[in-house]
Amino acid sequence: MAPWSPHAAVLWLLPLAAMTSTGAKTRGGRHEARLKLSHQELKNGSAVYWGGGTDGGFQVLLLDKDRGRLLVGGKDHVHMLSSDRVDLPWNTEVFSLLPHTVTAGLGKCPYSPKEPFTAQLSDGDVYAGTSADLMGTNAAILRTSVEAGGRHLRTEAYDHNWLNVPEFVASFAMAETHNAADDKIYFFFREVAVEAEPWDKKIYSRVARVCKNDMGGRRSLINRWTTFLKARLVCSVPGPFGVNTHFDHLEDVFVLETKDPQNPVIYGLFRTSSSLLAGSAVCAFNMAAVRASFNGPFAHRDGPDHRWVEFKGRVPYPRPGACPSRTNDDVHESTEDFPDQVVAFMRRHQLMRRAVLPLAGRAVFTRVDASSLLTRLLVDRVDGEGPSVDVLFLGTDDGKVLKVVTSQTQDSVLEELHVFQSGVAVRQMKISSKKQQLYVSSEGGVAQLSLHRCHLYADCSQCRLSGDPYCAWDGQTCSPYFTSGRRSTRGQDPAYDENWRRCPITDDFLGDVKVTYGVEGNASFLVCFPHSPQAALSWTLQPSKGRHLLPVSEDERLEHTERGLLLRRLQLADDGTYTCSSARGRDVRIVGRFRLHVIPASALRPGPAPTWPAGAKERKSAERYCEQLRFREKRRQHKLFSFKPKHEGSKGRVRRNQ
Repeated sequence: MAPWSPHAAVLWLLPLAAMTSTGAKTRGGRHEARLKLSHQELKNGSAVYWGGGTDGGFQVLLLDKDRGRLLVGGKDHVHMLSSDRVDLPWNTEVFSLLPHTVTAGLGKCPYSPKEPFTAQLSDGDVYAGTSADLMGTNAAILRTSVEAGGRHLRTEAYDHNWLNVPEFVASFAMAETHNAADDKIYFFFREVAVEAEPWDKKIYSRVARVCKNDMGGRRSLINRWTTFLKARLVCSVPGPFGVNTHFDHLEDVFVLETKDPQNPVIYGLFRTSSSLLAGSAVCAFNMAAVRASFNGPFAHRDGPDHRWVEFKGRVPYPRPGACPSRTNDDVHESTEDFPDQVVAFMRRHQLMRRAVLPLAGRAVFTRVDASSLLTRLLVDRVDGEGPSVDVLFLGTDDGKVLKVVTSQTQDSVLEELHVFQSGVAVRQMKISSKKQQLYVSSEGGVAQLSLHRCHLYADCSQCRLSGDPYCAWDGQTCSPYFTSGRRSTRGQDPAYDENWRRCPITDDFLGDVKVTYGVEGNASFLVCFPHSPQAALSWTLQPSKGRHLLPVSEDERLEHTERGLLLRRLQLADDGTYTCSSARGRDVRIVGRFRLHVIPASALRPGPAPTWPAGAKERKSAERYCEQLRFREKRRQHKLFSFKPKHEGSKGRVRRNQ
């Protein structure tokens, strides 16, 4: 076993240190919310609260969009509320559990409500990831039937290669092909990594799957899954020196449906496993990457040190983990018909070698060194004429909801809403795109919020700079934007929104033109700041001897920075008026103008005064500037030559070894 190295710890912390030193920026954005509303401001506004239940513990929210009702699950009761206003009951009934109708929950839920578990009801069967004993040590993925006489299956008990102290997060049923025989149930959880060193209790996030038509084996793996596979989910951000920061603790999962029902986008909320620096991240995965991992090589423990390596041997047919269907095999109609080699292979090989990597190879949003941790995730995708925009709603452990926009160009925190009092964590969130409402539950009640607060932006510029995809300028006010009965979210990317054309391009530069001087061959820096953290700077030049504006392109001499323009080795052709523009989409503003006079190098050499086309006032300013340069150079030379070392002139002592 290799000794612990402090250098390794330093390398591991480098990416996190880099993230915090830059203000915990997101990709193309910042963590500081543009709009912050306190709990009292929300209550005085349009937010609606319900806390009529006396049982508390509202951990389950179900939104019935067809009937316009919201079901809230608490301790021993189910409350039915109106989705229009949660403070109004959908009816006067409160459902409570009847003792004589309660069935056994073994294999469906844990004994303790505090233990994490997940369950999915599909075609009359309950697929659950839960503990199956009173002590909570026998965790398993099980299938039980609602009706009597169904076939029950589970993972192998007390086998760490199958499940190693898992904590289940979510589960979803998913259609793989147009053939129903290929349908699968996916489970998301975190567990102690069996492929890590025995002394290193690392936690990895996992995605696992089983086939819905799995019937177990005939001679082996009886009443056990014969199609169970699992792979690692990786959520990380790149750091310096090629060292990535990994967020290994999976907290929540949201499956975002797309136009292709077989290829949704899976969003995962992760946090760091380090106690030194707490942080959260959101990663997005596509189903193609998940399927590629399950169709890739298997992991295998081999060698004298029993390390996990890629399995290089022969994989039996039909491929282990595949569902018995005509899509893959016409011969075997049931898992009970699988050859013994396939079943024996599945008993020892559940782990895939290749991990599932996120889209673009990194997290879409990170939040490091914050006062609270992210606990819940919900995603709403809005499609317009341009690229789609995904809006993340993130619940925290101190009762807040963050509204974050992610797109191909930028990520930014739009709102920070203090929904509940401090110390009350967000439990669940549901969204109604049709009603444009967000429902949030906590230990003490339910809150109903609008997806937007467009009315808080007074003018076109504020509406534009808010970046809220639910808002648009209609010519008079900032209001929710609808098109063809659906919400239009093109406001986040103004380049694709025709409504933004009603907002004129503004010129907020009211100051004087700044006059500056530079010497030919030297460098000059023009200081200019963007009007918004998400804006980018661009420069144009009106040459002193030209009539046309020229764009200032970046090359080996000219460098665009976040704070201005750096001109190296000035040339006489650089003389002119520079205009600094700040642009964010169609929002373009002139934020600075500079008149740069380039003094010829020959003007500083001894000899007859050169002819320099400048007025008397400008000539005096240039002479004063040059005089200051000469004075500074004299002082520098004087200090350089008058400096004496501390021990100069003193007699040195020669030490000899006795």
